Amino acid sequence: MGLHLALAALLFFGQSVDHAAEGLKALEARQYQAALDHFQKAIDADPKDFTAHFNYAFAASQLDRDAEAISHYRTVLELKPGVYEAELNLGILLVRQKQYKDAVAPLRSAAEKKPKELRPSFYLAEALFNVNEFTEAERYYKAATEADPKFSPAWVGLARMKARQGRLEEAAPDYRKASEADPEYSEALLELADQYEADKQPAKAIEIYREFPQNNAARERLGQLLAKQGDDSAAIPPLEKAVAASPTTANRVLLAQAYLKTKLTEKGTKLLGEVVASEPKDYDLRMLYGRTLRDQHAYPAAAREFIAASKLKPDSAEAFSEVAVAAILVEAYPLALQALDRVKALGGEKPGHIFFRAVVLDRTNQFKPALESYQQFLAVSNGLSPNEEFKARQRVKVLQKELAKR
Repeated sequence: MGLHLALAALLFFGQSVDHAAEGLKALEARQYQAALDHFQKAIDADPKDFTAHFNYAFAASQLDRDAEAISHYRTVLELKPGVYEAELNLGILLVRQKQYKDAVAPLRSAAEKKPKELRPSFYLAEALFNVNEFTEAERYYKAATEADPKFSPAWVGLARMKARQGRLEEAAPDYRKASEADPEYSEALLELADQYEADKQPAKAIEIYREFPQNNAARERLGQLLAKQGDDSAAIPPLEKAVAASPTTANRVLLAQAYLKTKLTEKGTKLLGEVVASEPKDYDLRMLYGRTLRDQHAYPAAAREFIAASKLKPDSAEAFSEVAVAAILVEAYPLALQALDRVKALGGEKPGHIFFRAVVLDRTNQFKPALESYQQFLAVSNGLSPNEEFKARQRVKVLQKELAKR
């Protein structure tokens, strides 16, 4: 964290020399609890001894007892306003505790005292950034990079500040400078890719993701974006690697869909079936797999998936619609009528469902209700389905003649 211990060796006016000396020895030995005990006794002896408060605060901060440290640093500044080390340490701790607004004043004072020092400028920039004071934050981030051009967090902070303002093209070089200064910060550039996505610039996000072939999250997003852009062939390699490293449901579904769209039908169907087998209670997956099988004319298998989906969501008119169509295709007419009845009961009946009902009744020689259904379909379709309407009119004529004979 970089707290400043410059006051540790100051004279302890008016306090027990033994406790002062023992406290400093404990600090040097990193025995922070022992140091706290000694400095507390020094404070008890002289509550106005600002050095005892300072050293107590420093020891408390090393034990992550930030609230105590903050309180004692504030006491230091009340007893002796303007102490640089106390202002800096107090500001750092307030930033660490996300009390950014309170951190600004002591850090600004510290930065004014030592404008060429890294820490006051950097932490002040962090505090200002988090209270949306971007213009001033930019000034201090720049001061921090000038104080130490190899301090990557300052470059990242500057980049984030620009990105937050929508200045994405300006942010890119700063992210790269952070990476150049410290390779551990190379993946910070992925933040910019996220920003490009949010800004609806997927092509630029894709360029960045391609720079990180070893990062699984980047490979995954690359594959997802390429697939979304319709470039399924290019999406397959990164998605295959993403699935190999992290076979999540989302990854595998995306890869299966990419296979299917690039005519790798067998691979896509097999993978999708494996996903469904691993997530048998996922309604959406069942529906997707059912439609995939239906499109491949595997109607009995498709019907099974749609029936399973309808059991998972009994109030889904969509699922029962698919059951009806699949049942008709495999000539399971009683099942088709049951499914159509369910669609109607759920309030999801549309002209197409009425037409399907007519077809089923017609094929099962239930001519009168079939005629009624064809006529009902024609009354509500209103030119929306010209091919089906033509078929319905033809069947109406045939059925009227057939019924007239009886």
